[in-house]
Amino acid sequence: MWRASVLTIFPEMFPGPLGLSLAGRALAGGVWALTATDIRDFATDRHRSVDDRPAGGGPGMVMRADVLASAIDAVAPADDPRPRLLMSPRGAPLTQTQVSALAAAPGVVVLCGRFEGVDERVIGGRAFEEVSIGDFVLSGGEIAAFALLDACVRLLPGVMGKEASAAEESFAQGLLEYPQFTKPNLWEGRPIPDILTSGDHAKVAAWRRAEAERLTQQRRPDLWAAHLRRAAGSGSPEKSSKKPAKKPAPEG
Repeated sequence: MWRASVLTIFPEMFPGPLGLSLAGRALAGGVWALTATDIRDFATDRHRSVDDRPAGGGPGMVMRADVLASAIDAVAPADDPRPRLLMSPRGAPLTQTQVSALAAAPGVVVLCGRFEGVDERVIGGRAFEEVSIGDFVLSGGEIAAFALLDACVRLLPGVMGKEASAAEESFAQGLLEYPQFTKPNLWEGRPIPDILTSGDHAKVAAWRRAEAERLTQQRRPDLWAAHLRRAAGSGSPEKSSKKPAKKPAPEG
């Protein structure tokens, strides 16, 4: 079973959205387990304090290393093989590749920071990797933890309805996902592209590939550049090294 342990001062926030939809069904079905530990339970004073003024002065408060270490050691002893992650805006951006690796691990230990952050000594002393979900600041790490855990859980065996769908999503092949359509065939004068209803699977696959390339080049030039580097490094004559084909103009 994939086990997620979250350390937070707001354990009542969990499972929250993780108790619904795919993640919720998998949680109820025993595919994965979630525990939320209240860091305040490891405070040593009657006020259950977990923070103090920053050394050197400055605004806000910093989460204490001693209190955090006690909480971490109770949840994840030194021999716990699970990756340790601190949700932090200064961390490396979370990627689908990292999510896939985390989903293949025994689980994760997630520390949700608050206030001005976490004492640097506990990050190094307990071997936490800082992870960011974007270049913005939240009130705490809990919302970011939801995003990370949901991304991991949906990749666990048996959670998604069709295993093939994960392989075609955005980032799975280093490209953004191609556009999707469904009934009705004509909506507000906008038809589904004819090629998608042609029954020609080879042409449909080629169209989807071209659209994925077009969107990636247009919206994420960083991903597109990385894609071209991979194609060049493989030594194979990738069509992706050329300018993506234009989207066929819908008829009717």
